[in-house]
Amino acid sequence: MKIMQFNAGGSVLHGILEGSALIPLEGAHPSEHALFTDFRLDRKRSYKLEEVAILPPVRPSKVIAVGINYRDHAEEFGHEIPSEPVTFMKPSTSVIGPGGEIVYPPSAGQVDYEAEIAAVVRKEAKDISEENAPDFILGYTCLNDVTARDLQRKDGQWTRAKSFDTFCPIGPCIETDIDPGNLCIVSRLNGETRQSSNTKHFIFPMFKLFSFISKIMTLLPGDIVTTGTPSGVGAMVPGDVVEIEVEGIGTLRNVVVAGRGV
Repeated sequence: MKIMQFNAGGSVLHGILEGSALIPLEGAHPSEHALFTDFRLDRKRSYKLEEVAILPPVRPSKVIAVGINYRDHAEEFGHEIPSEPVTFMKPSTSVIGPGGEIVYPPSAGQVDYEAEIAAVVRKEAKDISEENAPDFILGYTCLNDVTARDLQRKDGQWTRAKSFDTFCPIGPCIETDIDPGNLCIVSRLNGETRQSSNTKHFIFPMFKLFSFISKIMTLLPGDIVTTGTPSGVGAMVPGDVVEIEVEGIGTLRNVVVAGRGV
């Protein structure tokens, strides 16, 4: 099923997408940091997609990301193939949803798109085995790991370059019924395909990454674990439209706008 968060007449709700209608949920959901196991469909109500504002599917306490997880991307940037996952974090304040504006900061000289598939944590996870990882994952969503590339090179580490407000678009939904091990992933800039790959080319598969990260930090319901990007990353400028599409999930679409001073 596809779980979406949306604003309907000032009320923020989660719902299940059925065709072009959203059926709201009653009960716990990740934005409350509760177990996403106790909910009911409220079939007395439904909303058409065009009648609501689609929001990020979750509001994570943190986004844990992985760099250099496709061989072709490692080769693109001249990196050696890592022996362990290379991890970093993006703050919750970087998260925006479908249709949200990616703000090009005045301190950045080059802002890049990066297409990724991300896992959404279902319940608190600590020291989880690779075999048990699926039980702790609610589902998967599209993610754009927006990066100020020039600042990444300048700093020699990734925190500033990855952490600006609006630098983590996610959505449009959480898909609960797909296998993350063999999915096509694409990015498009102004309608032109820039990245095209498949998750079968991961260096570290999804469940291995999830287990590795859970042995570093406790993952909370609604947290995001994202997985790295394939080759083909490139620059965006104000006015550009960027789309991230993952097979079985959908398309995440955002526009780039100039920040003050740009």
